[in-house]
This record gives sequence, structure tokens and C-alpha cells, in this order.
Amino acid sequence: MKESRMSQKIDFSKGPVWKCIIAQAIPLTIPQLVQLLYNVVDRIYLGHMGDGDSIALTGVGLTFPIVTLIMAFTALFGMGGVPLFSMARGDKNDEKAAKILGNAFGLLVISAVILTGVCMVFRRPILFAFGASEASYIYADEYLKIYLWGIIFSMIATGCIGYINAQGFPKVGMFSTMIGAVINIILNPVFIFGLDMGVSGAALATI
Repeated sequence: MKESRMSQKIDFSKGPVWKCIIAQAIPLTIPQLVQLLYNVVDRIYLGHMGDGDSIALTGVGLTFPIVTLIMAFTALFGMGGVPLFSMARGDKNDEKAAKILGNAFGLLVISAVILTGVCMVFRRPILFAFGASEASYIYADEYLKIYLWGIIFSMIATGCIGYINAQGFPKVGMFSTMIGAVINIILNPVFIFGLDMGVSGAALATI
């Protein structure tokens, strides 16, 4: 049976290297552009809450250092392990590659649980350390409480995409990322305005 376009594997050992690089690079770039678009649209929706009052956007902005920290741990065990995984596969050592992938997955889960617990317990002092006021803290806390419950899913999904790409299936990783981003773009206005959930809706759409 002929493979579908999405499931066709890129083999760097066959054909011109430049063609393989382009075939790998384009599906890796497109999801980043879609994700950037989602982030912009997300800010637009939040900026229009409360008759133009920007305090909600300010409050959610205070959570970004925490989100960045979470993404850093995701990259540590995700992108950080992919080169080792790729080298093991290049050596035809599938057992070692499987162990690397298993260890990365386990570390993503463990770090997600720890980060969720720490940020949930200490979210108030952390947010005030990042410059929250009593007014903006209400929105920041409302967003963060919901977002934290989705950390484990976000870290696993984002952290494991690199391993899919490393196996020669960049289109699978591309569509996985794009589907999530597009769903977020659609659900944001539905939750924020349609269901009148406000900042909680933005957080729920994100996870």
C-alpha cells in the first residue's frame, strides 16, 4: 500500500542532502509561524475584554515568565534529547534510541508534575515578584490556575514532537502543532466572549 504524503518518511541516507534538508525544514517552519499567529490573535482577544480595559492583558502578561520557564524545561528534555536520539538512530542502535525517548518522556512527566505543584502553591508570591498589583493579580491568578492543570499535556505534546521529526516524519509533527494552534484560535473567542468566561476561557482554550 502506498504511503500517504503526511506519513512519507524522509531518509537522509538517500538522495541529495539539500532536498532532504528543505523537505525537513519547511514543515518545521510553518508550525512556528502558525503558533506566532495564535499568540498575536490571543493578545487581541484579551485586549478587547472589559470595554478596552487593558488590565486583563496586563495580568495575563505577568504569567509569561512562568510559561517561559515551563517551555524551557520542555526544551531541555525535548529538543535537548533529540540530537542524542538522532545519533543513536543513525548508528542503527534502536534500543539506545528507545531508552533515550523513554527517559525524555519520563523526565517531561516528572518535571511537569513538580512545576505544577510548585507554581500552584507559590503562584501569588511569584506573580507579585514579577510585578503584579492587586488589580492585575486577579486576572493573572485566574489564568494561571487553569493553565497549570494543562502543563503536563502541553509539555508532553510539545516535547515529543521533536522525536517525531527526528524519525523522518516532519509533516506529522507539523500537522500536530498546526491543529492545536488552529483549535486554540477558534476556541478563544468562543470561550472568552461566547461563553463569557473571560481570562479563564483564554486559559482553557490554551490547554
